[in-house]
Parts: sequence; C-alpha cells; structure tokens
Amino acid sequence: MQIESLRVKNFKALQDISLDNLPRFAVFVGRNGSGKSTLFRVFGFLKNCLKDNVRTALNIEGGLNGFGEVVSRGHEKENIVIEIKFRMPIQQRNRLVTYHIEIGLSENRPVVRREYLSYKRGAFGSPYHYMDFSDGKGYAVSNEEDFDEQEKPLNREDTQLKSADILAIKGLGQFEKFKAASAFRQLIENWHISDFHINDARGRKSDQQAEHISETGENLPAVARHLYENVPDLFKKILGKMRERVPGVADIEVKTTEDGYLIIRYKDGAFENPFIDKNVSDGTIKMFAYLMLLEDPKPFPILCIEEPENQLYPELMTVLAEEFDAYARRGGQQHGQVFVSTHSPEFLNAVPNISSIYWLEKSDGVSRIYRALDYKQLMKLKQGGDSMGALWLQGMLNSKRLK
Repeated sequence: MQIESLRVKNFKALQDISLDNLPRFAVFVGRNGSGKSTLFRVFGFLKNCLKDNVRTALNIEGGLNGFGEVVSRGHEKENIVIEIKFRMPIQQRNRLVTYHIEIGLSENRPVVRREYLSYKRGAFGSPYHYMDFSDGKGYAVSNEEDFDEQEKPLNREDTQLKSADILAIKGLGQFEKFKAASAFRQLIENWHISDFHINDARGRKSDQQAEHISETGENLPAVARHLYENVPDLFKKILGKMRERVPGVADIEVKTTEDGYLIIRYKDGAFENPFIDKNVSDGTIKMFAYLMLLEDPKPFPILCIEEPENQLYPELMTVLAEEFDAYARRGGQQHGQVFVSTHSPEFLNAVPNISSIYWLEKSDGVSRIYRALDYKQLMKLKQGGDSMGALWLQGMLNSKRLK
C-alpha cells in the first residue's frame, strides 16, 4: 500500500492543502512554525481517532476546547476534512482507494459528519462507495469479492454506530469481508510517527517485552534485547553499521540489573569496560534507535520522522538519508513510505531525487506546501551543480523568489 495523495482542509494552519503523486520518500523543509509538525500531526490525529474516538483525538490535539482549537481560524463553522488516496491490491489489480472523513459539530459536540471509502468497481466509470456513513449511520458492502462482476448486485449492510464520534472503519475494519476498510484500518494502526526523546530512551527501564520501537523510544532496551535474542543476524547487521558510522563503538549489549531492570551498555574500542548509556553521546543513542527502527523485521508501512538531524553529527546526514531511502525500497521491493521534516542542508544534499523535496511557507496563519519538482528554475540550478542544501540555505526554496 502506498499513499498517493493527501488533502487536508481546516486542520489548524492547514486551511487547504493538497499533495498529489506523493513519492515513497518525501522530505519537507521550512522555517520553524511553517507547519511541518502540523502536517505530521494529521497522521497522529487519525490514529488517535481510530484508537479512541473523534472527541478524544480533538482533545489531545487542542486541549479542553477540542474542535475549536483544531479547526482553522475563521473556519469554525466548517468541517475538518482529511482525504487520503492510496493504492492496494483488490482482486489481483492495483486499485486507487479514497478514504474521506469530515469532522464537525452537532449540537456543540464533535461528530463524524461524513466518512466513506470508494474505488472504481470496473476499469471505467465513477468510483463506487463501498462504505458510506453520516452522523453515525450508513452502510458497507460485504461482498467486495464480486468486485469485477458488474452485473452482480453488491450486498449493502445498513448499520448504526454506537456513537456519531466513532470512526466506521474502527468496527468494519475488524472484518476481512470489508476489504478496503480492513486494509485502511491496518494502515492507520501501523503507521509510525517518530517523536524520539533522548531522555526517554536513556537509563534503566522496566523489564518488558517489545518488538518495535515506540514513538518516543522509551522501550529501546527491550527492543534491542528482542533483536539480540530472536533475530541475532539482524542485530549483528545493526551493530556492524554502528561500528562503521559512529567512531569508537565496538559493541552494544543489553543487560538485566540485579534489581530486574534493563540497561544498554556501549563498549568503546579504546576502553576495556563498557559505558552505560548515561555516559554515551546523544548522537550514538539516536543513531542506534534509528537503525533498529529502519531494520525492523516487520517494517511500518509509513514512517513520519521529524528533524532526525537533532543530536546527530552533520556527516551522518548522508548516511541517514540513504537509510531512509533504502527503507522505502528494501530488497528492491517498494513496500514502505517515509516522510521526513528537516532543517539540515546536509540531509537535503543526500536526498536522491528532487521529486522528493517539498517546502512549507506560512503567511497570515495559513501554511502552504510547494514541490521542488514544479519549479523549472530549481531544476536548472540543480542541473548546473547547485546542491539542494545550498539552495535551501540561500533562501531559494521560496515561492516568491521563484516566480
């Protein structure tokens, strides 16, 4: 599955943005406050809507005022709209599926005003709504297996949700017969928004079982132990990359303390005894965490990573950009998508294709997103030998300067 386009209306500073033909590896730059974090929060918001409900997700984003703090200023009487188009195999064909959700107020309570999934039933014609709900009531088609048999009627199951602030895909997505709903629910559940905090990753941790790095990285020791014990060859691969890219790292081990806690110890080749992580640089810990995230045996379908350059040496940016690009194309198979926000010119220089680079600008409280590929002047400058990092530092990623 791959997200092909994203449309957002009335979500904070994203008053009306559309991203089409999204690549597997997309990099977003922009000044502080331009809206990069808000763009990534769209994914976190949908995940919270699915995990709990719309009201709770709005409160997480906007506090007690919920909807009033999340909806774009001046558009309080309108709906928040998120539309994602993604490709997935259905009946041995790669179909473009649209998920559309509108969130508004009903009697001052947040509800899902509209939610639907649609795709074309045949090669031609308009997309058919296989799931369509408004204010908690709607239907879903239960025999999607008859997709290509256009003369055969589709079974529509009418249903009412327990509450109008619950996503329909939360329930329908549990059943295999609702193909698109099930696939999209899994996509939301499994996308990963990295908000890695060094202080959360440091120190001894409770003895727990964990297979995947959490968003903040607080379970780093547990995941490292899991890979060491259950996927030793992969752990050796990660350790090998650490030795190549972080000077001094000779070995990494996870130990259980006498009082039952987990702790990571890093061995420097110049010293006989390993160091506990509180005596190790932030960059070393962060690089180790990113490598475990990117080498996960069950990769996340979508990674959203904000400012990976923090605490890392500039010379590691090239390596990291290459790792992100490889993740999206692991084993020669395009299977994942990576969205990265950055301020680092070194990282931009290492992005393999100009089609991957976007920038955000904000004026009068509204964010807009621009694609580098759409500006011939940038293409000419790059072909003439200018690097994207240098162009970013010179302020050339600017819609007014490129008119």
